Amino acid sequence: MALGRPKRQARFEDPRELLGDRLRGIYRLLADHGEHIFGVDYFADVYTNSRLGRPTVPARVLATVMILRAHEGLSDQEACDRLERDLAWQAAAGLETGAVAFHPTTLVGIRNRLRASGRPRRLFEDTKTVAAETGVLGNRARVLGSTPIYDAVATQDTVTQLRAAIRKLLRALDRDYPAIAARVRAGLWRDDDYASPGKPPCDWNDPGAREVLVDALVRDCGATLVAIDGESLEGAAKAAAELLAVVAGQDVDENDDGVFRIARRVAADRVISTVDTEARHGHFSGDAGVSRGVLGSGCDGHSGHTLCVWCATCVTVSHIEDCVEVAACRGDRHAELLDGGRRHLVAGSRC
Repeated sequence: MALGRPKRQARFEDPRELLGDRLRGIYRLLADHGEHIFGVDYFADVYTNSRLGRPTVPARVLATVMILRAHEGLSDQEACDRLERDLAWQAAAGLETGAVAFHPTTLVGIRNRLRASGRPRRLFEDTKTVAAETGVLGNRARVLGSTPIYDAVATQDTVTQLRAAIRKLLRALDRDYPAIAARVRAGLWRDDDYASPGKPPCDWNDPGAREVLVDALVRDCGATLVAIDGESLEGAAKAAAELLAVVAGQDVDENDDGVFRIARRVAADRVISTVDTEARHGHFSGDAGVSRGVLGSGCDGHSGHTLCVWCATCVTVSHIEDCVEVAACRGDRHAELLDGGRRHLVAGSRC
């Protein structure tokens, strides 16, 4: 297949010249330095083993469309349409006015090859480097904000978590360590094979029945942990055993009568789901710097922090962590992000 190369002959209807100073931000950066950032052989390594060779679309055009597509949040088809109709896109890609776009499926192919390459994030890393070298970021004020990111999984109550954690470990043991699984089942208190998901049968309107169920589940957790004590587990079984140990102790206390009951508290750093073990309870207060719509509200999931350069229309750091009390950790996290703000770039959002 022929190698795509950009045209170098200047024309009167050059979009860069037509727009002049009206071309700003990431569009101007790519228009002025795109040829340097994305050379002819920019994607050569991802097509080394291709029988058909590289696309006829110049590397600069492909790279520019991928960056601007992420920057504006467009689909592949919308991005290709924009390349044909938008002077700023044509200027950024080094094309003439009236340029004809390539087929959108070309973007699918190059993305898949980039993911499998040694530098899957090269587009954003190289753009960030040139932006810093040319002073586009300069000494502009940088703005940092935090926001809740709600988890897709349902928050689980204590009973559901206890049973799900035992079930998860038993499934892993049945698959990888059947002899240990048999020993665990022999030591369980409840008449439950832990095969089906969800809550076990119980008269939920009877406080006494609920207490008996919670106590029996906690004892099954304890019996399971005793049965696997000293075993060298690996992979899914090890992860499930660690999760069971956490879940068994975070929501229950043993009272003076020896019965385990649900504690009247919320454990710090509480695991809220056995599906997504990284999700947490969080609370965003007025001091956390988040948007007014979530001030004082709770969040089950994660917290996202974004650092951007004011007026540069690009995000320079994007970080996601456990959804905890944002106001409590905001200072340390924000200082860390500000310190590393010149080392990352996520092109895909505006200030």
